[in-house]
Amino acid sequence: MASTRLQYRRRNPYNTRSNKVRVIKTPGGKLRYLHIKKRASPVKCGDCGIKLPGIPALRPREYAQVSRPTKTVQRAYGGSRCANCVKDRVVRAFLIEEQKIVKKVLKETAAKKK
Repeated sequence: MASTRLQYRRRNPYNTRSNKVRVIKTPGGKLRYLHIKKRASPVKCGDCGIKLPGIPALRPREYAQVSRPTKTVQRAYGGSRCANCVKDRVVRAFLIEEQKIVKKVLKETAAKKK
């Protein structure tokens, strides 16, 4: 009967988040631990916090190895903010500029009246 006691295959001897394992059977019929990588968390919008569509969820080191088009989308703030938040920013900036123009016009009309 095969032994059911297994050893970790890396130097960390504790059952931590970075040391998760599962039991596999090798082609030779032995049971052995297989170290599991951590799940990657998806990239989130910096403003509203929703998952950014079109960008894969990878571990930080894996992002360094994929090409730039995989990490972004073709838009201003692509890969950092979602489309709705970018739209809100554009509209807010436009309204602020419009408000400045209105203030300037009102100031000029007030100066003409005096």
